[in-house]
Amino acid sequence: MFSNEGFKTRFFNFYGGFAVPVRIGVVGAGIFGVNHLNAFKQLSYMGVAELVAVAEVNEKRAEWVRENYGVPVYSDYNDMLEKESLDGVTVVTPDHLHKPVVLAAVASGKHVLVEKPLDTTVEGCIEMVEAAKKANVLLQVDFHKRYDPEHIEMERRISAGELGKILYGSVCMEDRIEVPVEWFPHWASSSSPGWFLGVHFYDLVRWVIKSNGKTVFARGRKETLKNDYNIDTYDSISAMVEFQNGAVVSFDTSWILPRGFEAIVNQEIRLVGTRGVWEIDSQYRGSRSCVEGEGMRTYNNSFLREAVDKQGRRIFKGYGIESIEDFAYNIQSLKEGKTLKDLEGSYPSGEDGLEVTKIAAAVHESASTGKIVEIS
Repeated sequence: MFSNEGFKTRFFNFYGGFAVPVRIGVVGAGIFGVNHLNAFKQLSYMGVAELVAVAEVNEKRAEWVRENYGVPVYSDYNDMLEKESLDGVTVVTPDHLHKPVVLAAVASGKHVLVEKPLDTTVEGCIEMVEAAKKANVLLQVDFHKRYDPEHIEMERRISAGELGKILYGSVCMEDRIEVPVEWFPHWASSSSPGWFLGVHFYDLVRWVIKSNGKTVFARGRKETLKNDYNIDTYDSISAMVEFQNGAVVSFDTSWILPRGFEAIVNQEIRLVGTRGVWEIDSQYRGSRSCVEGEGMRTYNNSFLREAVDKQGRRIFKGYGIESIEDFAYNIQSLKEGKTLKDLEGSYPSGEDGLEVTKIAAAVHESASTGKIVEIS
């Protein structure tokens, strides 16, 4: 269960003032990187964090960041690490490019938040986890599903034993086709619906039921993306994962839903125990609209919603922001004297990222070989 301490504390020092804001650099200012920029910018309003610098290789995007956030933007993250005084770095690069950035940041003594997955190889995850331990720095993974209030309540009730022993369950997470085709066609072939989507729920399930993966049997299909868009990756992957505590959960992931689907992502989770069942429709939260020229739409305002504060400043709320802000609060706690051991279990760690990648790697191995794969 997550501690809410970080969200409740405003970090006053003994003299009644705010602690020094933690200094953050962001690597990658793409579609999701903007959430990181917004999270740290608005934390500066409370004196918790300061967005100090950004590394972004796309010059057009870099100029946009300079104009909208007023911070230095580097084309090379190594230059940013060398020239800027930073407490932490967040890594929002494509899935398969996390490792070199993380290792460089850790080597320079920075705490690190990495977008999921930690890495697309087990070996890469191990290297990062060991490097962070050696440097005694925080390595956090942005598994933001854990911060969804619906999922937090599910975890609380299951951990309390109210559903008995979890026997089985099912998950689906599906994106509309514009995600691989329009958002990042240049690197979609290096990812898959398993890496891009499945890892969210691989982590959520193992966190909720408190068990790691044991065996995997998976099947994948390559049709639309390969044949119609020349993107050689899976359209869908269906995996059955047996966990060490005996629970068996099926995971259906895809990113080829038609553009007319009412939300950019469709997602749900269902877990059944010996004493109960818990179901969450993570896509349809009860908000629906139909606007001329747009069609029917649903909204997950729990993930991200825009507001204006009392000073007229644009701010963002929701678990998609809170999971990023949590990183700054964790660094602030460390600066105030807490240890990594003190924070253990209160955030998605590098070790969690490793266990999730073990599942995801086994899913892809099984889909490729057609065999049941044992997870070490």
